[in-house]
Amino acid sequence: MAPDNSKIDGWAAREPGGTVTRVVIADDQALVRSGFAMILAAEGIDVAGEAADGEQAVAAVRRLRPDVVLLDIRMPVMDGLEATRRILADRPTTAAGEPIRVIILTTFDLDQYVYAALTAGASGFLLKDVSPDHLVHAVRLVHTGDALLAPAITRRLVERFARPDPQRSTAHRDLEALTPREREVLTLLAGGLSNVELAERLHLSEATVKTHMTRILTKLQLRDRVQAVVLAYETGLVTPGGPPPP
Repeated sequence: MAPDNSKIDGWAAREPGGTVTRVVIADDQALVRSGFAMILAAEGIDVAGEAADGEQAVAAVRRLRPDVVLLDIRMPVMDGLEATRRILADRPTTAAGEPIRVIILTTFDLDQYVYAALTAGASGFLLKDVSPDHLVHAVRLVHTGDALLAPAITRRLVERFARPDPQRSTAHRDLEALTPREREVLTLLAGGLSNVELAERLHLSEATVKTHMTRILTKLQLRDRVQAVVLAYETGLVTPGGPPPP
């Protein structure tokens, strides 16, 4: 019997600042869904709906327009990677007009799964044995538009698996729309630098670095910094195994 994808009444509570993060959880194991739902709801995160396979997840996200989607990578009917691609294909937005973010769940800590999730458009990756605190932190972090993977880990994954993609290069000639400073920030970001390190390297404030990042993501129509790193490699702006950014 298919799960009830309707809103779970009574579990929404206000987070600090008066906002509520809305989440859809998709996993073929009912115990995983209910366990994650209880953890998130206890911290004031609204579990707007659940799904038992990828097809149900796509339908639930289109109907409920949550802020964050937790997707199991292995599900019947449609797996989490394909569900991610379909969910993000039309650049969906939340009820507040912000991009919908996806976090992939898996029991396997394998690089190829992580990279496949990132290229599918996911903003992060969690193992199912994640601690409650880490789960809540991850959902809130991704909701703010940040990436879940550390810059150095992102670079390691992208360098290992990324290959130049002529179609991406053609589709993203908008790289030419970047200012020299924005291009420099993107290059250093792809080199694995955090915002703090970028600010130190470029002698800028962290706030200014964040402003540059926002402009880069807007011009290139990207969801987060992970997508920006992948794009930098696929378009040839940075090459795997090449010299570090100056």
